[in-house]
Amino acid sequence: MARSYSMLAVRGAADRAVAVARTYLRSEDPGGEVHDVQADPRFQARGVDLVWERTGARLLGVEVKGDRQAGRRGTYFFELVSNLEKDTPGCFLYSQADVLLYVFLQTLEVHRLPLVETRAWFLAHAASYPLRHARTRVGAQAYTTVGAVVPARHVLGAVAGARRVPRSRWEAGGQAAG
Repeated sequence: MARSYSMLAVRGAADRAVAVARTYLRSEDPGGEVHDVQADPRFQARGVDLVWERTGARLLGVEVKGDRQAGRRGTYFFELVSNLEKDTPGCFLYSQADVLLYVFLQTLEVHRLPLVETRAWFLAHAASYPLRHARTRVGAQAYTTVGAVVPARHVLGAVAGARRVPRSRWEAGGQAAG
């Protein structure tokens, strides 16, 4: 059975995850800049939500995933099909971002995953992980998203550069909890 969500709830979770991601990135490089490019069609087509302009380093594209449910279970939902009815690929497969910031919204824990390496690892092991469906309502319409449920510990243990960042390491005074 597929979980069902409203577009309003999905958008709210995404906005909260981006706010957490911005705060996390600023904590990593206080002199850097974080640019929100979610509304820019050039970046939407590339699956990039934020551009991180780091001090003295190259720009990084960042994809942000906010997960309201999986924090307790410690699993990622890697989106493989964005809209099953329209047969559109999921962001995990097409994103050209350098980094995937996976934000567990219940705990505000950030997982920083190098996207190219994480995707390559996943594709080599995809048959090991179950697929799940989620339905999202948009007015009277609905669409189905398909993703793989992958234990975070598998990725963190296998992908070089993947790391878990607890809330206490990036949050200054609870500002991102909002």
